[in-house]
Amino acid sequence: MGRKQSVVPLKGPEEIERMRRAGRIVAQVLAELQRHVRPGVTTRQLDKMAEELLRDLGGVPSFKGYYGYPATICASINEEVVHGIPGPRALKPGDIVTIDVGAIWEGYQGDAAITVPVGEVEPRVQALLEATQKALAEGISAARAGRPLGAISHAIESVAKRAGLAVVREYGGHGIGQKMHEPPNVPNWGPAHRGIRLLAGMTLALEPMLTLCKAQTRVLDDRWTVVTVDGCPAAHFEHTIAITEDGAEILTRLLEE
Repeated sequence: MGRKQSVVPLKGPEEIERMRRAGRIVAQVLAELQRHVRPGVTTRQLDKMAEELLRDLGGVPSFKGYYGYPATICASINEEVVHGIPGPRALKPGDIVTIDVGAIWEGYQGDAAITVPVGEVEPRVQALLEATQKALAEGISAARAGRPLGAISHAIESVAKRAGLAVVREYGGHGIGQKMHEPPNVPNWGPAHRGIRLLAGMTLALEPMLTLCKAQTRVLDDRWTVVTVDGCPAAHFEHTIAITEDGAEILTRLLEE
C-alpha cells in the first residue's frame, strides 16, 4: 500500500503557479534541445545549451549538484534508461537520446523528459518511443482526484503490455514541489486499486520507462547511469502534473501546445 495521506504535500494556487513557471522553463529548454539533436552533437554540448537557456529564462538547474550530480541535464543514449551524465559522446544516426531537465523557479520545481530519435530509427525503436509517450498520456489521463494512485500505475503498465514492452520497475515517478523528490512514489506498474487516494493539490512527476526486451537494469561505474542489463534500447518520457478537481494539469507543457 502507499504512504499515509498526511505525508503528501498539497499545493495551493500560489505554489502551483510557481511550479507552472518552473515547468514552462523546462518545456522551453526541452523544445530547444530537441531542435539541436542531430548526428555529431555531443551530450556535453546539449548540456551547455541547456544551462545557458535555463538560467537566461530565470531558472536554476534542479539536477546540478543534487546528491553530487555534475550536470544540468541527464542525457541517456540507447540502452541508457536514466541519469546519463553528459560528456564527449557524439550522437550517431539511428541513436535515441533521452533528455531529462529540471528547473527551479522561486523555490519550486519542474521536471520533464523526452526521448528523441537521431534521424531515422528502426521501426521497432520508433514504436517504443510512441508507446512510451502514449503510456505517459494514459497515466496523466488516469490521474484524477478521488482515484487510487494505482490508477496511474495500471494505466502506464497496460499500454506497455499491449505494446509487448517491458516496464522498468526499479525507477518511477514521484511527488514534486519545493523538493525534487517528495512523497508519494509513483510506480509504473501494479494494480489499479493500490495506493493512496489522489487529492486536488497534489503535484506529481509521472515518468514511464519502457524497454524493448527485458526490464532488468544496472548502474554503471559512474554511479549514475542506469542501463538495461541486456543492452536493449529504453525510452523515457516525463511530465510534471497538478491534480485538480477537473483532472490533471500538465505543468511542463509549452503555452502554445
